[in-house]
Parts: sequence; structure tokens; C-alpha cells
Amino acid sequence: MSYAPTPPIFLRVHAGRVRSGILAAILAALAACGADAPLFNQAQENANVSDGPIAARKPYTFTHHGITLEDPYAWLRDPDYPTVESPEILAYLRAENQHYDAYFEPLKDQVDEIFEELKARQPQEDESVPYLRRGYWYQWRFHDGAQYRTWYRAPQDTPEDWQVLLDERELAKDREYFRLGAISISPDTRFMAYSTDVDGSERFTMEVIDLADRSSVTTPIKDTLGGVVWGSDSKDLLYTRVSAEWRPYQVLRRALTRDVEDTLIYEEADTGFFVGLDTSATDSHAIISTASHSVSEIYLLPLDDIDALLRQVTPRRDGHEYEVDVWGERLVVRSNRRHSNFDVFMTANLTDIGEADWETIIEASDALYITGIAPFQDHMVLTTREMGLEQIRIYAQDLSMHAIDFDEAAYDVGLSINPNYDTNKLRLSYSSMVTPSTVLEYDIPSRAQTVLKTQIIPSGYTPANFRTERLLCPSRDEQLIPISLVYHKDTPRDGSAPLHLYGYGAYGAVIEPRFSTSRISLLERGFIYAIAHIRGGDDLGHHWYQQGKGMVRTNTFNDFVDCARFLIEKNLTSAGKLAISGGSAGGELMGAVVNQAPELWGAVVADVPFVDVLNTMLDASLPLTPIEWPEWGNPIEDKEAFEYILSYSPYDQLKTGRYPPMMVTAGLNDPRVTYWEPAKYVAKLRTLKTDHHPLILKTNMGAGHGGQSGRFSALREVAETYAFFLSTLGEEDRAGTR
Repeated sequence: MSYAPTPPIFLRVHAGRVRSGILAAILAALAACGADAPLFNQAQENANVSDGPIAARKPYTFTHHGITLEDPYAWLRDPDYPTVESPEILAYLRAENQHYDAYFEPLKDQVDEIFEELKARQPQEDESVPYLRRGYWYQWRFHDGAQYRTWYRAPQDTPEDWQVLLDERELAKDREYFRLGAISISPDTRFMAYSTDVDGSERFTMEVIDLADRSSVTTPIKDTLGGVVWGSDSKDLLYTRVSAEWRPYQVLRRALTRDVEDTLIYEEADTGFFVGLDTSATDSHAIISTASHSVSEIYLLPLDDIDALLRQVTPRRDGHEYEVDVWGERLVVRSNRRHSNFDVFMTANLTDIGEADWETIIEASDALYITGIAPFQDHMVLTTREMGLEQIRIYAQDLSMHAIDFDEAAYDVGLSINPNYDTNKLRLSYSSMVTPSTVLEYDIPSRAQTVLKTQIIPSGYTPANFRTERLLCPSRDEQLIPISLVYHKDTPRDGSAPLHLYGYGAYGAVIEPRFSTSRISLLERGFIYAIAHIRGGDDLGHHWYQQGKGMVRTNTFNDFVDCARFLIEKNLTSAGKLAISGGSAGGELMGAVVNQAPELWGAVVADVPFVDVLNTMLDASLPLTPIEWPEWGNPIEDKEAFEYILSYSPYDQLKTGRYPPMMVTAGLNDPRVTYWEPAKYVAKLRTLKTDHHPLILKTNMGAGHGGQSGRFSALREVAETYAFFLSTLGEEDRAGTR
């Protein structure tokens, strides 16, 4: 059994607006910290210190491709990063956090009210649907009021005899941050490996214990990505190590029964490639992958002979992406070598696995995008996207196929936990924007669906009170952009309703039209909620992703603005009543669309935003920079890429003028979007904005990219976000106009 949570992409946001008189208190606090240089410059043009702390400007210029740029806030990057101990930097971030606290002080009652609503929709006690694996049932539970899960197992023959595997509550006790990376049980069910991150840095520490007496089997394994692959005899495990720059670059072997040093299995020298590790569906092989955003290379290692040499499937080459799995005695391959939407190939055996021996068995098309493969003993399951919606296709050994039917016009469906290869029952996760999350069991021979669990909403929820739609927005370059909508049936459609428009648009990631209990608090207050399925995601196929990356990146930003104007034209909202949000690369989106059309937005949430794009892509020492050159372009070597990124980089394109109310967040330990990107962005914007709308930066000082941990702590951050929307939409500027 192995469990690995999906890494969070987004971070909920905080905001704050300083009140009259608090500036002196902030300055006094900073003086007590002993900052080395003046943090505030009260004489800067266009700046109003009552609207927030003003960071010092320090001369700094650099020249590249003959172009000279100034970056007076470059000092906000601690030279010792990932250690951040500069008193001056920490003083500035804390001053911004005090500014945030001051903004929310008068909104405390509203935040509390929304938080209690959100909390009331979460069951105080909850549990997963148990599943059977190697003679044991496995399940997690939330106990009454707990922020973290407790993990259990019970023998197959006595399913009532639940035993605690791991109690996250104990591991998280007295910690500001805690995240479980993975739990993995050895094939003989004797040992358990689990990994934890206690500061948000996404550097996990792995522990391995004997479940008979809870004793440690080996010394802790530090600096991992969290997951493991076990040898068939349970005497060895494989894990991935991250470098000092947080790049997963090695696969190592830890012997549990011998006192020997860890053995290096694979090392990736190219800093533009990340290493991944997985187990085949048959549990027979370790699958070691190394990949950039546009190139893949995969190796197989038999788990019953870890001393064997790695077997390469096919060498890396520009533009070729592929993934593999084992189906019986054959290798199945998902590859884009023929079509960008990925075909499925198969080999005759596990000996001849090179690309010359691949036989095409399922062809993609412009309308059929194959997104994943999942082999089982008698069937192979494909996840696909057709007309922008997820589909589940099931193929028998003879490649006859049927698809699973779903009634709703727009929904989200995917594979749930399916740990057993020899099964004819498939577990699925399903929801829509009006249908709560549901765990389904699909019997493949009979094609019958059984509901195993429906999301519990203790405070009540009536689906008939809500409506969902899917619209198509014409873009400025004559593409049709899908928009998913949900709203209360009583919400007017005359332009008076506030609307929350969400977007991401990068890395081929899809924002699915799924259910959210938190969103109900906005819908019941008259909001319409919309997702813009813009280019940069692969909602409509791999080409949709390709049309929003690299040298056509600005399509993503244009699509979002076009969707907003389309929603206004359709009388779903009006300018100034649009609240928009996005995180990470979606935070970059927020910065870009604010620069393009500031007059449209009534409130903006930029979660851990990737807004300092040019400087980050010029810094090859950062872990995500080399691997992301295929996504954004390499401005170090390519002048055209340098100029193009400069033309849209939100930080570089800030100009003097009026800006909407904005909330920006950061995580001090964030390895994905470093804390100084949002900090620099806010520092620069505060000196350029000529309005008095809120501009607030919240830095989670003990967390990373995913924000605060714990299910209820995360809900309070959502409540603060919603309170910010409600307090700013339609607000007139102190000068009398927006």
C-alpha cells in the first residue's frame, strides 16, 4: 500500500489594510529589530505610507543582450537562500504581515462568520472508503475536530480489528506546519515507510519502522521527495533524493537488513531534468523517469533483482514525451511521437522494449486526447479528454472498448485508489460544480456503478438550488474558450451580480469543473463563480497547452481578459464587480491581466505569484529555472526570449497608475515560487499605484507553496479571502472614483 498526496499548487491568500496610526508602531517594531538599512522611504513619489510599508530602494542594474535593467528591490533576495535570516528582509516581511493584520481587524466578525460556515460544511469526523491490499484493509479517518488524519489498517479476516498505522495529530503536535508526504507498506506487510515535511520546504524526511513493535528499522532518510519503491523481498527500498537546489536528481537504494551505505541507482546530471520514481501496475518493476517539460527518458528495474542493470526504454530526444507501464508480460507506452495528443503503443514482451518494437494499438486524434494509462490484469483503462471533458475508456485484452457514461453535461471524473492489479472493479472519483464529491465503484463486466461514498455536508446542501453552465467565449484571435459557471438559482443575470473568475493556464494543467463546499459561501451571497479554461492548460488537447507557452505565452493572458469581457457582455457581471484569483503560474496570470486591463477588476488575489519571470528565468541556480526553459523560454541564451518575457513579466511591466484592490501571498520556505518574487512585486507596485485601494502582502513565515497546513487552518485562509472580496467589490476609492 502506498499513499502520496498530490502536491498543492495553490495557496490561499491573506490581506490587510493599515489603519491610521499603525505606521509608527511598525517603525518602532522595526527599530527594535535593528534593521541595517532604512526600510521605509517616506519621500518616494506616488507613495502614500498610510497605505502600507514602503521598502527601501537600493541601486542595482544588470545588462543582458545589450539591454540594461534596474531592479532596486533585488536586495529582498537573501544571498544565503534557502536560509533566510537577514534582519532587514525579515523586518520588511513582518511589517507587511502587520499591515495585513490591521486590514483584517475590522473584518474579524465577517471572517469568523464565513469561517464558521465553511467549518460547518466539513464533518467533524470523516473517513475514507477502505480498500483491500495484500491481506489488509486500509483507511484514514479525521477524528472529532482534528486538523490531521489518523491512518489505520485491519486484517482481511477480521475487518473490525482496526489498528493505528500513523497518527498525524501526534506528528504535527506543536508544529506551525506539517505535511505527510507518503505512507508505503512493504510487500510482506511488515514494514512501513512514511515521510514528513515540517516547514513547507518540500524536503521530506523518511522514517521506516517495524509495525510489530514500532521500532526504527534504519536511520532517517533526509532530503527526499517523499515516496518509495520496495524491492519484492521487502529487504530494500528505493527513494529519490533532492539536491541543495531542490532538484530531484538521484535514485538511491537503502538496504534494511545490511549495514551498508546507500547505493546510487541513477543520477541525472542535466539540471533541466527532474527524476521520478514509481512502481509498475504489476508490482514487478521500478519505473525511473527523467524528464523536462518537453522531453522524457525512462528506465526499468526488476524489483525481484535490484542488483540488475537498468534497462532504458528509449533515449531522450527533443520534443518526445512518453510514459510506460507493465501490462502482463508486455510494456504499454503513451507517447507523442506520432500525434501531440499521445497514442498508445505496446511491445510483444518485456525483453524487446525499444522504440523500434512498439506497435500502435490506440491512436489519438485532434478530438481524442489520451491523458493517462492504467493497466489491470484483464483490462487497460485510459483517461482521455474529449470536447474538453474527462472520459474513462476501458479496453479488454482484445482491445474492444467501451466508455463509462455520465449524465451531467460538465463534470470532473478520474481514477481513485486502485491498488490491485487483479481486479475487475474500478474506483472512480466524480463531482461536478453542483454535485458533491462521490466515490464510485464501477464493475467492468456488468458495467454497473455503485456509490461507495458521497461527500458529507453536515450543515446541509440542496443541489437543486444551484445551476451550472458551460459557455464558449470567442477570443480576440478567433478561438473558442470554454468557461464553466455555477450560481444560485436566484442570482440575477442583469449585470448586477459579483463574479469570481478563476484561472491558471500553464504546464498543461486543467482546472476541472469540480465541487467545492467553500464556494457555497460566495454563491449564497449572490456571487457567480466561473473558471476560464484558457490556453496554457490542456483542456481541449495538447495543442491548447502548446498555444499558451513559450513565445505565445501572452495568449493565456489575452484569453482571460477576453473571458472577463465576454461575461460582462452576457450581463453576468459588470466591470468593477469581477473578483479574480490564481496561484503560482496563475498568480503570474493575475499580474499580467492587472497590467493589461486594470479597470475590469474589483478585487485581485495573487497566490504565491510567479511575477518576477525574467529575473527567475535568468537565474540558473534556482531549482525550477533550467527545467522550465522549455515552458517559458531561455532568456540567458536567446535574446528574442529575453525581450518577449520582458514584454509581459508582471514585475517588469508595472507602471505608474491606478490598480484594483490586491491581495498577494508568499511562503518563506517556498521552493517553487521564492518568497522574494511577491515581496518585490508588492514593494515596487506600492510606489507606483496612484490610488488608495488595498495592496496587501502576507508571508507565511513557517510554510511554503501550499500555505498553512491543517484542514481548518486552510479554511480560515479561505474565509479571509472571501471577506476581502466582500469588503472591496464595488468599493469607491477614497478620492471618490475607482
